[in-house]
Amino acid sequence: MIVPRPRAQAPRPIFQVVCLLAALWLAPLAHAQTPPRPNIVLIYMDDLGYGDTSAYGSTTIRTPNMDRIAREGVRFTSGYATSATCTPSRFSLLTGKYAWRQQGTGVLPGNASLIIDPARPTLPSLLQKAGYRTGIVGKWHLGLGGPAGPDWNSRITPGPNEIGFAYSFIMAATGDRVPTVYVENGRVVGLDPTDPIRVDYEKPVGDWPTGKANPELLTTQRPSHGHDQTIVNGVSRIGYMTGGKAALWRDQDMGDTFTRKAISYIEQHQREPFFLFFATHEPHVPRVPHERFAGTSGMGPRGDAILQADWSIGQVLETLDRLKLTDNTLVIFTSDNGPVVDDGYVDQAVEKLGAHRPAGPLRGGKYSRFEAGTRVPFVVRWPSRMKPGVSQALVSQVDLLASLAALTGQAVPSGEAPDSRNQLAALLGEDATGRDHVVEHAGALALREGRWKYIEPTRGPRMSVPTNTELANDPSPQLYDLERDLGETTNVAATHPEIVKAMADRLAAIRR
Repeated sequence: MIVPRPRAQAPRPIFQVVCLLAALWLAPLAHAQTPPRPNIVLIYMDDLGYGDTSAYGSTTIRTPNMDRIAREGVRFTSGYATSATCTPSRFSLLTGKYAWRQQGTGVLPGNASLIIDPARPTLPSLLQKAGYRTGIVGKWHLGLGGPAGPDWNSRITPGPNEIGFAYSFIMAATGDRVPTVYVENGRVVGLDPTDPIRVDYEKPVGDWPTGKANPELLTTQRPSHGHDQTIVNGVSRIGYMTGGKAALWRDQDMGDTFTRKAISYIEQHQREPFFLFFATHEPHVPRVPHERFAGTSGMGPRGDAILQADWSIGQVLETLDRLKLTDNTLVIFTSDNGPVVDDGYVDQAVEKLGAHRPAGPLRGGKYSRFEAGTRVPFVVRWPSRMKPGVSQALVSQVDLLASLAALTGQAVPSGEAPDSRNQLAALLGEDATGRDHVVEHAGALALREGRWKYIEPTRGPRMSVPTNTELANDPSPQLYDLERDLGETTNVAATHPEIVKAMADRLAAIRR
């Protein structure tokens, strides 16, 4: 047998050989510097204050799982929600637009219509375009349904599934507002069609007892102010409801229910990039933690609720560990606004405070334009990319949309998300400066630029008497040097009129 001799190949030009060798040498390096797209878990607490975790200085409440995120990530000392209440902060986070730019974005009743236009890009819809599986578990409070509001007895649309979340398991508003049911992908969970739900926020519906008329039925918690309408699970709420008995939640099980759903979502999507918005209810009222947490903090139900949330977060972190997802999962931990102690129920929150300061060194709290209203815990962890540490960079939740869009290669359409800026370098601990300003919102506006905090003049009460919160209302302008006076104790507007004018002018320009 004659074996044919291989045909001789023409010699390659020298530059082709060099290019081939260079490509072979650089390929592993390029791969090592470009990790797969990270999973993203956004943990969004409800009413957690700057001083409520041991990572931010609490010596009375120990939060080991929240602390773990801080220890393994970057803890921001100047991280902000956009507003001092929940609905507007959530709106701004998901849309990249300050809520005060749009009418109807205040704290919503439980039967409000959806306030996010499904036609506009949102944080989850942009991540969907990037190939992410997107899900929300927990509190929503951005309205459901069209102009007439939600029909609780059929498919509820539009809602989270129409603004970018492929999966949703939510409570419509808050635990102290009816309806007290879970909604999964637009349908009330466990609803008996022969027992339809009716909800009204102006007049009673049906014959269910109320806290005002039937205080003897308040076996779980009693109201301190307001919150005296329909009773569910021994707790009177805001709003009137009847029907849906098979679907009613038990407050004590809420933390477990949301945690179980969050873990299940991670397990189902572990082999593809996923975004999970895990919006806990704690420590919002009514604070009714599971029996196994009751009494564990020594600070009453508010402290117990924080410990329950810390446990929930620990379960999520352990799930990431177990599935070997930790290194390439970007975890963001923050809160929708600052703390409030008595927010409508008699739950020992005031009496049990002791040495604990929910706002830490800050003044004010929820509902306030002082710093504690919007400066909140804010921690970012991504082990394969970030070095742990503490950052003084100025960061805001309104920038998460543009920053995560940049991370995942998505362009924000022109004219959309007008207030969101790409601050990815700051969020990853690579830029020590961040924003040059943040706008703080609680009815009226305030502006922080560097060391200076300007609060525009407003009329109105200086205190919220029911919640014992300083609101920062004053008919004169206020200016604070946060570098020297973090607690905003001394108004220096009179001695720095040029700074007051410059900041007032800039705030007016931002508002326009």
